[in-house]
Amino acid sequence: MFWIIIALLTAAVAIVLTYPLMRNRGVSDTHHNGEVAVYRDQLAELQRERESGLIGETEADYARAEIGRRLLAAASADTGKKAGVTSRHNALASIVTLILPLTGLCLYLYMGSPNMPDMPLEARLEKPGNDMNLMIAKAERHLAQNPEDGAGWDVLAPIYLKTMRLGDAELAFRNAIRLRGENPQRLTGLAETLIAANQGIVIEDARTALETAEKTSPGNPRVRFYLALALEQAGKMNEARSAFAGILKDSPEGAPWIPLVQAHLQNTGGDAAAPAKAAPPGGPTQEDMAAASAMSPADRQAMVAGMVESLDARLKENPDNFEGWMRLVRSYAMLKNEDKARAALAEGLKTFPPSGEQGKQLLALAQQLGVDAQGVAQ
Repeated sequence: MFWIIIALLTAAVAIVLTYPLMRNRGVSDTHHNGEVAVYRDQLAELQRERESGLIGETEADYARAEIGRRLLAAASADTGKKAGVTSRHNALASIVTLILPLTGLCLYLYMGSPNMPDMPLEARLEKPGNDMNLMIAKAERHLAQNPEDGAGWDVLAPIYLKTMRLGDAELAFRNAIRLRGENPQRLTGLAETLIAANQGIVIEDARTALETAEKTSPGNPRVRFYLALALEQAGKMNEARSAFAGILKDSPEGAPWIPLVQAHLQNTGGDAAAPAKAAPPGGPTQEDMAAASAMSPADRQAMVAGMVESLDARLKENPDNFEGWMRLVRSYAMLKNEDKARAALAEGLKTFPPSGEQGKQLLALAQQLGVDAQGVAQ
């Protein structure tokens, strides 16, 4: 059936392309036939004038010879043009109807895969393998048939968020909450989706979801960070400063979110060096941070940039330092250097692939910091 359809389509295209050629030939024939008919009418008129005595014999012979010459020239030109047009049209028609389809067929047989079996969507959805798009399509198909399956929405919502399909993620989180109830994971996921969809702004719906998640399961540093960020964005600097300081106080030693919280604490007027938390190996010491607090903002920025560049150089020599890559991505993001943050993420994922647990942590950190990971994890 496939080849029959292809043949019919090819024939239809050939007819459409050759129709103007046939049409032009008819117009040309009509024009030349009319010219010959005019000369014949002139000969008949000349004969009538000669018989009626309006023109002499000598003049009639001269006129008859001239008209005859023009008639022969027109007839000869008409025949030659017909032959030329016919030949040209036949050649073009042959190219359109035969050579082009044959060329296409030969190219397909050479470059295509005519013997490859069909791969219907049904079969691919049954065995999606590691294809994320097929896995999502399979889940979407299931939910289209079973829209009240809360477990399906629960599984699909974080995947939508990870792939930055924010509108779909919000719908999935809301459906999961409606069908399975509120819990800290769903509420936090919904809040993060709303924040990401609003360019990092903690809107009212996100703040409400975070407050409910904090009441249900208090102490989650990610929830506390977003709530503190909401206070900072609302201009409540004193409350935000206390909230960020509380997160630092309760954070375990070497927690990956400490530099980000310290940056926001400093932005709200706090002392980022105040919490007596030892920095991860390779990070700034307490003496470094104390010295930085006494510097001017420009000198402090230069010192931080130098430390980050030093860390970058060490990681190029020893790329197996996972914590180092985490710190490097965070540092470049805090310095507002998007290009270097993306480059650091890409280099880190070469050593710690996205399929592994550590690679997933790197991608999660990039998403939290707003670093565009599009194309980096391919």
